[in-house]
Amino acid sequence: MAAAPLAACGFTPAYGPSGPARGLAGQIGMDDPTDRNSFDLVGRLQERLGRSRAPRWKLGYSIDTNSVGLGITAANTITRYNITGSVTYRLTDEASGQTVTRGLVKNFTSYAASGTVISTTASERDAYERLMRILADQIVTDLIATSASWAGA
Repeated sequence: MAAAPLAACGFTPAYGPSGPARGLAGQIGMDDPTDRNSFDLVGRLQERLGRSRAPRWKLGYSIDTNSVGLGITAANTITRYNITGSVTYRLTDEASGQTVTRGLVKNFTSYAASGTVISTTASERDAYERLMRILADQIVTDLIATSASWAGA
């Protein structure tokens, strides 16, 4: 009964039996990672979308990050950093080479730099990993949201 109003408005669950995203799992290949950030990004994308042996689509991406000191002490020491990041992505059809969708996702994380060198380095590494996971999740959300226009192609 609860689904009746949703069906009347044209709502179809993305992963439902006739949903456009149901066939995405294991169908998207990604550009090979070339550094730690792309390794973390691709790792999360594969967690969410699955690994593909024979991809129907190929996801290309470009990562941009920037680190800015935020908290500064009276001794002019930075105690907190903000990392902004963006990923420009493009999904192409493997058979035709045509772009089926593209997008840009942006977000940020931060970390404290007030501990030891080792703890600050670990915090920085963790912040970059968290940022790549966030950006990957945003890409997956975009792909699911737009899949009705290209997944059936």
